[in-house]
Amino acid sequence: MTSSDRSQAVGVNKSYEIRTYGCQMNVHDSERLSGLLEEAGYVPAPKDGDGADVVVFNTCAVRENADNRLYGNLGQLAPKKAARPGMQIAVGGCLAQKDRDTIVKRAPWVDVVFGTHNIGKLPVLLERARIQEEAQVEIAESLEAFPSTLPTRRESAYAAWVSISVGCNNTCTFCIVPALRGKEKDRRPGDILAEIEALVGEGVSEITLLGQNVNAYGSDIGDREAFSKLLRACGTIEGLERVRFTSPHPRDFTDDVIAAMAETPNVMPQLHMPLQSGSDTVLKAMRRSYRQERFLGIIEKVRAAMPDAAISTDIIVGFPGETEEDFEQTLHTVRESRFAQAFTFQYSKRPGTPAADMEGQITKAVVQERYERLVALQEEISWEENKKQIGRTLEVLVAEGEGRKDGATHRLSGRAPDHRLVHFTRPDEPVRPGDMVTVEVTYAAPHHLLAEGPAKAVRRTRAGDAWEKRNAAPEEKPKGVLLGLPTIGAPAPSPAPAAGCGCD
Repeated sequence: MTSSDRSQAVGVNKSYEIRTYGCQMNVHDSERLSGLLEEAGYVPAPKDGDGADVVVFNTCAVRENADNRLYGNLGQLAPKKAARPGMQIAVGGCLAQKDRDTIVKRAPWVDVVFGTHNIGKLPVLLERARIQEEAQVEIAESLEAFPSTLPTRRESAYAAWVSISVGCNNTCTFCIVPALRGKEKDRRPGDILAEIEALVGEGVSEITLLGQNVNAYGSDIGDREAFSKLLRACGTIEGLERVRFTSPHPRDFTDDVIAAMAETPNVMPQLHMPLQSGSDTVLKAMRRSYRQERFLGIIEKVRAAMPDAAISTDIIVGFPGETEEDFEQTLHTVRESRFAQAFTFQYSKRPGTPAADMEGQITKAVVQERYERLVALQEEISWEENKKQIGRTLEVLVAEGEGRKDGATHRLSGRAPDHRLVHFTRPDEPVRPGDMVTVEVTYAAPHHLLAEGPAKAVRRTRAGDAWEKRNAAPEEKPKGVLLGLPTIGAPAPSPAPAAGCGCD
């Protein structure tokens, strides 16, 4: 969308609220939607106010009940809209791309429906709906503008998402994302690095490279080693302290990527590698292009190159046709892999996917029982792996919003280089989100580490300066960006897996 297009959609002094569901790609898209709306004159709605003039739903279609949840929320807004002249409701994201005209048929009070490929049109569509006094449904079939080229209102001053590709070329039978996000489209490396350099110039010290299948980057531009080259190039950017990426696919995880991770100092010793199942039979039914031996081989190579790397994963329990023997193979793979974290999900039918119509759908009771066994095993492993951190000295990036009990315990929280969550005693000197604090781990729980002694060092950073500057400005304090992934072992009702929608 051109600047002249944007100027047509002016929401001077109107407030907005964005409700985001789903993966980190959706979170990143919502930052762009916020930027677009603010460029068009809208302002964030105060949290303690009586609602917003514009409410935008950025939806996810991964879960079976995603549409029920959306229409329930839309139904709650109907009377509020009737009582608030000029209020508008917009629905975007994957569910909007899938359902299209169905949304305004089921919820005729919705003003705008837009898809995953044309988020840049939102301000214009809102203005058009206001002028014409009728719903605007506009779904593009291909990407109109790469999300990272649009304005943004980032939720964090010190950490940022950087999208390197959109779409996916895989055909996993449980995943609807490729149908809604389209085929993979890669950004040019120079554009990605220019964005990262600009972010670092603003004070960002940590970036996370995003893609539906992030390490397949290069397939669209004809360079099979493009991703490893991009990681190495990130290592040359002065001031960029931490680089992460999510979510890779075992099929494309090649030795050059492992070498780039191990040899690039600011690429963190952390890897999220979706397993989905440890059974070769189930992996074949899922249309996953690797088998258990290949997966365990990747884990072995990563640990050989980076002994301290923390590895996490996604696992689906109860895929159609999964037998007890198949499930035992998943438990075996988990024992062998020694994941620091596993994000486990009970299989849920994704409407429009091949798996939804497969024979052998498993009863809820069986899925629940297997799920509980898997969670118990992973809890045990996570705790054992975290106990190995006791006595280690770690430099922690102080985070905002990651420690719910920090105020009561007089602690601060942040992420270690390997992404483990660390709660630590608040130093005597002032510390800001974005600063670095060096601590010694004294206690380990399954989902976090604790450093109870005094801090060994505090390093004030440009990222901390950026946080301080943002919070000194006369605007609403932004929500903290959680640099982590979803809660371990959660049954995943609400946001879908953050790592590539759990489909990678």
